[in-house]
Amino acid sequence: MNTLKWNKTVTEYLYILIGATIVGLAYNIFFLPSKLAAGGISGVSTILFEMYAWSPAMTQALINIPIFFIGWIAIGKDFSLKSLVGTFWVPFIIFLSTDIPLTVTNPFLGALYGGIILGVGLGIVYKGNGSTGGTAAIAQIVKKFTGISSGYSQFIVDGLVVIGSIIVFNLELTLFALLTIYICGKAIDFVQLRTSATKLILIITEEEEKIQNLIHKSIDRGLTKVRSVGGYTNQDKTMILCVTEQQEAVQLKKLLQKEVPSTFVIFVNASEILGRGFSLDKYYGQKL
Repeated sequence: MNTLKWNKTVTEYLYILIGATIVGLAYNIFFLPSKLAAGGISGVSTILFEMYAWSPAMTQALINIPIFFIGWIAIGKDFSLKSLVGTFWVPFIIFLSTDIPLTVTNPFLGALYGGIILGVGLGIVYKGNGSTGGTAAIAQIVKKFTGISSGYSQFIVDGLVVIGSIIVFNLELTLFALLTIYICGKAIDFVQLRTSATKLILIITEEEEKIQNLIHKSIDRGLTKVRSVGGYTNQDKTMILCVTEQQEAVQLKKLLQKEVPSTFVIFVNASEILGRGFSLDKYYGQKL
């Protein structure tokens, strides 16, 4: 158990470092050159850079210090220790990549691709149960006490910062910045919830043994059987619930259409799957 916990902890910190690196690069490649104050402390640092030419890396590091302690109190020790890594890794990456030759100055392209890249980076950090500090930490606090998703809480908090940026930047750039944080929020939820990557398959049938064998032998997945009654025929039926990856769902669909074409089947997007074969190893006592 200690080994599993250690491996989980190492994985989470790797998520945080990788995600925070992506966030830092997104800032220097897309947002600063495009003059997009895309919310958060990064948006504040963009405004201060435009007004006073202050170093974005130093600005973000200094502002994050008091916010870090707020997160420590509100979220807890474990979250804050992981946040400590993300909070100061981002400005470190921004400092290292200050003169990066790959930059995007077009505000539309910066908003579109920058929002996607930033959202992916933040989503990876959140999967490691961490934060990049700043309003990202505040957004996690909002999520904890309101129950709304990480993406929408990030959108609300960052939206307030972006609206304030209209004082320094023109309305057009402010609207592009709002577009950025909307795209970013969607990308965060996509990464965290793995939207459409897994399918919940509902199969209502009278040939449960045949379909059970198809599922076990063709895609090697488990299933759950629920006894049910047809609402029109009043005949006893079985509803089979099976969760699969995208490609497995396609394979099973073809087999069902070929072997049991009259079976009633529903494919549903599954947001997030916890359990053996997904968040846990597929087989007991075996690492895959």
